[in-house]
Amino acid sequence: MGERPFVRSYRPGGFTIGTRAIEGSVILLRDRIEPWTPADPRALSLEDLAVLRPLAGRSVGLLVLGLGERALLLPAALRAALRAWGLAVEVLATPAACRTWNLVLAEERDAAAALLALPTNPGPGEPAGA
Repeated sequence: MGERPFVRSYRPGGFTIGTRAIEGSVILLRDRIEPWTPADPRALSLEDLAVLRPLAGRSVGLLVLGLGERALLLPAALRAALRAWGLAVEVLATPAACRTWNLVLAEERDAAAALLALPTNPGPGEPAGA
């Protein structure tokens, strides 16, 4: 990719990462962007994060996890399994996860981000993005 994948903006349905407009959810690593299509963020599984397994505990020690408009609690079993892989997990709403990822990336920390795109049709009184 060449440049580090800073999140320039987020919007309903996608992100601008560097100079690229990307539709849908993503997993970000220091050197690449992977599409991410978790079946249901409320029922996240290890399989949804399988791309991180070979990197966990080696080149990735922290996972910044953005789960939409609100941070969701990860099931204890999933959190424990990710910890066993060697990953610390920071679960946030996607907007906060984007800001955190940019900070972590600027600090050149060994991390990854899994960012769920905001819904394209927010509910009443919910923000639509930045």
